[in-house]
Amino acid sequence: MKLCVALDLASRKENLDLLETLKDNEIWVKVGLRSFIRDGKEFLHSIKAINPSFKIFLDLKLYDIPNTMGDSIDEIVKLGVDMVTLHASSGREGMCEVMEHLKAIENPPLVMAVTALTSFDEKSFFEVYHNDISSQVLEFAKMAFSVGVNGIVCSCLESLQIKKAFGQDFLTLTPAIRPFGEGSGDQKRVANLQDAKEAMSDFIVVGRPIYKAENPRAIVRKILESMELPC
Repeated sequence: MKLCVALDLASRKENLDLLETLKDNEIWVKVGLRSFIRDGKEFLHSIKAINPSFKIFLDLKLYDIPNTMGDSIDEIVKLGVDMVTLHASSGREGMCEVMEHLKAIENPPLVMAVTALTSFDEKSFFEVYHNDISSQVLEFAKMAFSVGVNGIVCSCLESLQIKKAFGQDFLTLTPAIRPFGEGSGDQKRVANLQDAKEAMSDFIVVGRPIYKAENPRAIVRKILESMELPC
């Protein structure tokens, strides 16, 4: 299991200052819409300047017509990131287009398909997808798996089901992790670190419990140490 630290702070400086305190740790760094729109590709270079070993997870959740998604992944590859997201609800053709564009790339980024945002509860999810979360996540995962996507983004509530259905090599990335039972905020389907282990998550995303802590470095160390302990 790998730790992804979410850079969701209000300014470029705050995000980079956070990383400076964490630069001695083996972590993935999640750059989302807010940070990328505000700070652009130069922000990615700044992350690598702090620690070239940081793995960058660019969480832009691509969702467009297939041709645009294919063109977009070509541009993303040029950024040198290690993992990207697209929406499974963009459809089979869109996901397939992305994976086709990556076939000729040496060491392409991992591609993860977002299924159900962890801000959804059953009621709000049904209003959009007209299905329950568990069933629809399985359908999205089946479609993503069939076109060669590396894995899916889901909550811990669905991760184990996906592992059982598609095997260990089909990755799961689980956001909304509150490692030691911290408050859920605007997330509905949260989980703690033990839940993530039991759900066999390959990547966990932790944001507020780290960057709002008095000592982010100590929290990251505690998470990494706990990740090494058996369930």
